[in-house]
Amino acid sequence: MEFTDILIYAVYILIFPGALFTCLFGLWLAGVDRKVVARMQKRKGPPISQPAWDFLKLCGKETVIPAHAARGVYLAAPYIGLASLIVTVLFIPLGGLQAFSTGADTVVILYLLTIPTLAMIFGGSASGSPFAGVGASRTMVSIMAYELPFILVILAVGKGMTPDGYYFTFSLEQITNVQSVFGPNIFDWRLLPAAVAMLLVIPCEVGQHPFDVGEAETEICEGPLVEYSGKPLAVFKLSHAIKMFVMTALFCALFLGGITTGMLWLDVVLALCFCTAVTLVSMTLLNAISARWRVEQLFKFFWTVVSGLALASLLLVWFC
Repeated sequence: MEFTDILIYAVYILIFPGALFTCLFGLWLAGVDRKVVARMQKRKGPPISQPAWDFLKLCGKETVIPAHAARGVYLAAPYIGLASLIVTVLFIPLGGLQAFSTGADTVVILYLLTIPTLAMIFGGSASGSPFAGVGASRTMVSIMAYELPFILVILAVGKGMTPDGYYFTFSLEQITNVQSVFGPNIFDWRLLPAAVAMLLVIPCEVGQHPFDVGEAETEICEGPLVEYSGKPLAVFKLSHAIKMFVMTALFCALFLGGITTGMLWLDVVLALCFCTAVTLVSMTLLNAISARWRVEQLFKFFWTVVSGLALASLLLVWFC
């Protein structure tokens, strides 16, 4: 590998679409979400830059480690979750730009997206707090709830048809290329139920209200994060913001891919606009109009309604 290639990959990982850009845009999305929710509830709301200021403020606070905590796991968990999210972004096409590509991008992304949630579970459990233990168990239930429809959506999008015949792929690059020729998947009537299912999976994967049963601040004192403070808590909050960007970008790649203007920079801007729109539809709207769901309600809803929608699309693309 030449020095130029190493430099390009370093830019991808550290600047765009990697660590720096992902953090900034994720915090911006979190700010937009909070601002729009406030407006929908007839409040002024915080400035859009508030999540960034909250992150910086937490970075300046003291990190208090509980006396009975497993120190290594407790401190490492937030950074492992953050690193996995930044790596995930590198596999998602953004306006035609994809830093890394494999023949099974969606499988890699499924595994990588599980790491931040597991990091929160292990970190919370390592704190030794009973509140964190309850939050960790509820977070595990939410994982079991949304993973099934999430996988069904991936399978439905991966199974498609072109004039040359049927195909099946786990490659996001191929999924995007097919859409650039035959149009975005969002306009395929067979995949509309899967798109709706994915819009419901996004807030649950992110841990956004009304599906934030794991944290549930008004019920169990922040859940797994109850004992966290300082920089580790800041990193967890940053990971939450980044996950908003990751999930909306994944939705755009699966259902809105292939929309191009012929100019890379404009395609990237257009993709980011789509990410913002999906955030407002999938997370902000539900946040503003819904009360928090109970754990049993969440599990039943995702294994019946959401999974049913995803399965319907899978059967339609398979037999129609």
